[in-house]
Amino acid sequence: MARSSFHLFLSHRILKDKGNTFSRPIIRLSVCGISLGLVIMILALGITAGYKKAIRDRVIAMGSHIRITHFDQNYSFEQIPIDKNQSVVPLLQQHPDILGVQNFATKVGVVKTSDQVEGIVLKGVDETFLPELFQQNLVEGSLLQLSDTAVSNQIILSTRMASKLKLKIGDKVQTYFVQDPPRARSFVVCGLYETGMTEYDERYAIVDLRQIQKLNDWDSSQVSGLEVLIRDYDKIDELGQFVHSRAGYDLKAETIKQLYPDIFDWLALFDTNVAILLIITTCVCLITMISIFFIIVLEQTQTIGILKSMGMRTGHVMRAFMLVAGRILLRGMLIGNALGLLLGFLQQRFHLVKLNPETYYVSAVPFHFQWWSILLLNIGVFVICMLVLTLPAWVVGKKISPMEAIRFE
Repeated sequence: MARSSFHLFLSHRILKDKGNTFSRPIIRLSVCGISLGLVIMILALGITAGYKKAIRDRVIAMGSHIRITHFDQNYSFEQIPIDKNQSVVPLLQQHPDILGVQNFATKVGVVKTSDQVEGIVLKGVDETFLPELFQQNLVEGSLLQLSDTAVSNQIILSTRMASKLKLKIGDKVQTYFVQDPPRARSFVVCGLYETGMTEYDERYAIVDLRQIQKLNDWDSSQVSGLEVLIRDYDKIDELGQFVHSRAGYDLKAETIKQLYPDIFDWLALFDTNVAILLIITTCVCLITMISIFFIIVLEQTQTIGILKSMGMRTGHVMRAFMLVAGRILLRGMLIGNALGLLLGFLQQRFHLVKLNPETYYVSAVPFHFQWWSILLLNIGVFVICMLVLTLPAWVVGKKISPMEAIRFE
């Protein structure tokens, strides 16, 4: 305990030595460099996690985590119907990791106004629809008002489609369906949504599922498929396999990652970019720490010689200097964490940095705090830097002899 206290005392005196006119400004610059490195790494982790979460949530809000449909290899919008009262549904509803199961149906049609014609995909939902995820995309109006007694004639359009068709809340929409015989339906716009994803905003509209059942001459139990929402996205692959194994022989269960591989492969590239950035920034911190370590050792060469001439072992002397380096590193990391988390909080709360949603799919730089990743980042940076410093500390300690160190100027 006494020896550890001496090492702490010695490291404190070296840092507070007012005679260190050369190293003092360099120490300050080193602290600033380490702080800047931590800020960059924290922002990189937070922005990447936020961007991935924002895009992922928008995709899932228009669909689900897992989709169950007929096993016919048909990826069109006109699918073979299945019975919504599947034996797997009660099992899924009781699963602790599953938020809910909702019915859906899709139908391709055409929207016509006085001067515009647009293709459209109607997605039908019923009372099993869970609005929590979709609510974040609703920018104007309200959700569908579904009733047990009457079929709703309301429709939710995307802002992009409404702009093309020059429609607003309360306007009527005439839709036509090419089938035998051809049919038409009139809807009233009750809400406008926006995901920023062209895949959805240029195609999909939300209607009462019973409208699609009537258009397709289905009975009340027939739907295009079932959508399964889960509580923890990290378990999507595991739960996808679970649902697929429990579904009937004529059904298939696909995760959102399997349905839209291009989007999720693109998001996976973010991890590679962040890993490269973290490696580069960590290397910069390492170079900074090694440089300041050699500068402090060079400036305190006489002190090292005196201590060694008094019988202090080389390992104990260099341990004190390692503590000096550790204190500088911790000081820079604390400042960097404070600044990085503050900037992340301000961006998350006030959306200070804006983006073009047509290019980046979001209107502001998203930020998501993942405390475990920030903790691992700090532990990793500190441990790597201190481990790397042990080699130059050992080499320098062995090379410095007491006689030459005392005479050193």
